[in-house]
Amino acid sequence: MKRFSKIMVSAAIYSFLLFALFGCETDNVQTLDKRNWQLAWSDEFDTVASGSLDTTKWSFDIGVGPNNDGWGNAELEYYTSRAENAVIDSNGFLAITAKRELYAGSGFTSARIKTKGLFEQAYGRFEARIKTPYGPGIWPAFWLLGANSDSVGWPQCGEIDLMELRGQKPNIISGTVHGPGYSGSASITKSFAYENVRFDNEFHLFAVEWGKDYLDFFVDNTLYQRITPENLTGTWVFDHPFYIILNVAVGGNYLGFPTNQTPFPQSMLVDYVRVYTEAK
Repeated sequence: MKRFSKIMVSAAIYSFLLFALFGCETDNVQTLDKRNWQLAWSDEFDTVASGSLDTTKWSFDIGVGPNNDGWGNAELEYYTSRAENAVIDSNGFLAITAKRELYAGSGFTSARIKTKGLFEQAYGRFEARIKTPYGPGIWPAFWLLGANSDSVGWPQCGEIDLMELRGQKPNIISGTVHGPGYSGSASITKSFAYENVRFDNEFHLFAVEWGKDYLDFFVDNTLYQRITPENLTGTWVFDHPFYIILNVAVGGNYLGFPTNQTPFPQSMLVDYVRVYTEAK
């Protein structure tokens, strides 16, 4: 029930219970710092009547990438704006669905939505409550990209990946940053895994808390990674507004390609996306 899912629970108690019940495979798990967050922007995906995304908050990337290269990752999907690939479902969740089908020359379809030009923010807490898809070659992601991406290009604009999952390993997610001198295979990254929980079986909260000289990555309010300028081999570029992206890719050089055992269709369900600023 969506209404039940949005009851506020003490972050400290929730984090303790999850760790006590399931454990995690990360090292040096840190305690949650309490900050005075104020909501700055959100989408609760409650427009069930129409099923359509709020176009004052989101737009779509369409196609196979500007260079016809699978968005730079050799991905196989064609991103569309169709309801078959992105819709608010009857439970009030955003469903981004990857399908195996022939479409515009591609063998798969999916959706990639973004707040570019509609909402951008520097610093604060960015979070989303998500239930992931699964299966070999399925690549869901919740991430941020520098709002200056068109003018300076990637990776100079910076990229913050709050959650990426290789579908063949549904109990492990990664939090990553890319920038000049630490992009692609040289990115700064760390994984988080529960021992007995898969991220496709239930919703989990993925977040980053971002300040002038740090990025803190959370799963279910457990802090599992802090990145500071001292961790980087290149320039810290996380000092300007970023926008939000949600997508489900199929295949690509990050995780490999679907197999005959990969189930389709596969949906990433998003309960909400919220962004906060820190009250002074």
